[in-house]
Amino acid sequence: MVISEVATISTARAKGNQSPDTTWLEQGQGGALHLKGDWTVAHARRIDSLIRQVRFEPGSVRQLDLGGVTGFDTTGAWLLLRLADRLSISLPEGMTAAPHGVSALVQRVSAARAEPAAPLRGGNPFVVILARLGNATLEAGREAGAMLGFMGATVAAAMGALRRPARLRLTATVHHMERAGLNALPIVGLISFLVGVVLAFQGAAQLQRFGAEIFVVNLIGVSVLREIGILLTAIVVAGRSGSSYAAQLGSMKVNEEVDALRALGLDPVEVLVLPRVLALFLMMGPLALFADLMGLIGGGLMAWVALDIPPTLYVDRLTNAVALWTLLVGLVKAPVFGALIGLVGCYAGLQTGGSADSLGRQTTVAVVQAIFIVIVVDAIFSIFFNIVGV
Repeated sequence: MVISEVATISTARAKGNQSPDTTWLEQGQGGALHLKGDWTVAHARRIDSLIRQVRFEPGSVRQLDLGGVTGFDTTGAWLLLRLADRLSISLPEGMTAAPHGVSALVQRVSAARAEPAAPLRGGNPFVVILARLGNATLEAGREAGAMLGFMGATVAAAMGALRRPARLRLTATVHHMERAGLNALPIVGLISFLVGVVLAFQGAAQLQRFGAEIFVVNLIGVSVLREIGILLTAIVVAGRSGSSYAAQLGSMKVNEEVDALRALGLDPVEVLVLPRVLALFLMMGPLALFADLMGLIGGGLMAWVALDIPPTLYVDRLTNAVALWTLLVGLVKAPVFGALIGLVGCYAGLQTGGSADSLGRQTTVAVVQAIFIVIVVDAIFSIFFNIVGV
């Protein structure tokens, strides 16, 4: 079926319907296709059906003549673009005799059309996996760069607060110190106590095979003070305070409160981020020290029950096995871990979009990223202390 036959069918249907507005296509001379009637939403179904029936010889139609068009709207522009795609004609260059405003409307509708999704292509699975790994690496690099920039902005705000102490929001800082530090003591202490009990029990079960039960005190003291105490504290704080920071700032971002602060001439980093990061920086050390103490108490209790090591012997053995640097190695990490957890939580919260789904996703991201970064930094600390012989 050629275009002229389609036009005849369309005209006959229009006459049969006795419609006052007829819409049809008519093939003219010189590779032109004449459009007539109202190209509006009222006739969209009829025009769409007509376009679907169009058949043509390649290159037989090179222009669309709109001289006979009596009505035109955005629906007509969209249908015209569909017809042009079917005929491989570029618009608006391929239009002639277009009424005033039609060309501009076609251009706007063309710019608003969504690009078709790229077809899925099969390929070498190794290449596909490598490409995904490369894209993930690039995305991780961009995320790391953005987070470093956020860290720099926070450090700059802290330096400004040092130069002008009146800019530091002391009330907010103390409030967050209470919520992130003092209120976290029960859960941190309980977990550390139980881990100390488990560590002593498992260590005793292994050392009894060699008749070296007394060395379970060394195991508890070194492991709790150097690694386990601070790591447990950091993980608990990341899940408790890091997620809380992300949820609080994310909720403020969704409610446009952060934008309101900027409109008032206030820096969100100075007002919202700095008090939270400073609170964790200051409270992580006392939390880690409390976790160490509870871990040693739990280990000592289990050593007394399972190995019949009295508390006096436990304390005496512990003071001989543990040096001051063993305690300091764990405590030195505490402020760094606290600052990192606060930065990650605040950064994730400020990256929240305008939906509840984004808020939940960023809260999860804050916890996962904070724990990951803490473990990586802890590994770096361990390598450094091993190199310097501490």
